[in-house]
Amino acid sequence: MKKDNEVTPDTGEARVGGAVPRWSIIGPGIVVAATGIGAGDLVATMVAGSQYGYALLWAAIAGVVIKIVLVEGAGRWTLATGRTIFDGWRQLGLWATIYFGIYIVVWGFSYGAAAMSATGLALNGLMPGVELRWWAMAAGVAGLLLVWFGRYKPFENLIAVLVGIMFVTVVGSAVMTVPNLGGIVSGLVPRIPDGGVIYTLGLAGGVGGTITLAAYGYWLAEKGWATPRWMRVMRIDNAWAYVMSGIFVIAMLIVGAELLYASGITVEDGGAGLVDLSGVLADRYGDFMAPVFLIGFAASAFSSVLGVWHGVSLMFADFVATSRGLPADDRRRGAGGLYYRAYILWLTIPPMALLFLDRPIALVIAYGALGSLFMPFLAITLLFLNNSSSVPRLWRNRWWVNVILVAVAAMFLVLGYDQLAGALEAVVPLPRPGF
Repeated sequence: MKKDNEVTPDTGEARVGGAVPRWSIIGPGIVVAATGIGAGDLVATMVAGSQYGYALLWAAIAGVVIKIVLVEGAGRWTLATGRTIFDGWRQLGLWATIYFGIYIVVWGFSYGAAAMSATGLALNGLMPGVELRWWAMAAGVAGLLLVWFGRYKPFENLIAVLVGIMFVTVVGSAVMTVPNLGGIVSGLVPRIPDGGVIYTLGLAGGVGGTITLAAYGYWLAEKGWATPRWMRVMRIDNAWAYVMSGIFVIAMLIVGAELLYASGITVEDGGAGLVDLSGVLADRYGDFMAPVFLIGFAASAFSSVLGVWHGVSLMFADFVATSRGLPADDRRRGAGGLYYRAYILWLTIPPMALLFLDRPIALVIAYGALGSLFMPFLAITLLFLNNSSSVPRLWRNRWWVNVILVAVAAMFLVLGYDQLAGALEAVVPLPRPGF
């Protein structure tokens, strides 16, 4: 007979009172996956499909594996050690704290405007009588009000509803196109088309990849999954969620390949591209398809608003409180606390000024460059943290996880260099890889 709290040799899980935690179809995994896939990610996938057809389908699937590994690593650190990911970064040295502190402030300012604009764009397409900037502001304020008190369960339920809407609309649009099954099968063979290296890297790692991957551990704590006994549940939750996100990505690739690539149609490479695509869908399948698709677009964009407003604010609160050495029970920590609400305001109010600018180029460049540089930071730090003595041997990285993390870091350093080179080449000529 097993004793209470005994670690089972087959899974390494602690059984408390003989009970094993049960997995639920709705959990922190679906929150982090839905948050990571915003309107910009859907457009990037669609544009990849419009330019290369199904040739990069394998990269989208590889991206799902990458996200599963990264998010599982963040969750495993939290459950195995009982510490937050930022607390882990602190033990790596001052450089990690400085990097993260600068990143979360600059990224939040630029992302706030981008996320609100994306939601406003979809709502403006549905109801053009109201200017885009006012819809964008309304989306930001709505996100602020819905997460202001930091209650996790209503937030999780709302994200689940938005994911349901996304599934019906985005995947439904892909099914409507009657995909070429032969093309899909051929797209599973890894190959990089001419001039497609950066698109391949972006599709494999950029879609759904941002600071919100590291927020997973904070949502685990909000959910009440806080010890190693939840390890198997966490892994199922994470894998299920990113399989779902992979379905969304593949659906958009199919839409791009079938509606645009096959017909020789091009759309704007930006948020407006999805609005353009709604018109293509309406022309081909009937007027009802335009609002259906735009509703899915809005659900995708607003799920990112809610997820960032909640999850990254939790990270910022932990960053400030831990840096100041505040005790774990200090009321300024965590959801609904002073620092949490301060960051929500930072995401919402200052970026509204950017909505009155036609082309906030500098911030867009900063957002893109910093976004591509967070992934190698996360991969490299997980290599050190999850192989360190802080993690019990049972929960340290397997060899194949280390290989993937090294590959992800290298891949995104190349992508980050390309982003930074593109940002600086107008001022200082830089050598760029001959892709």
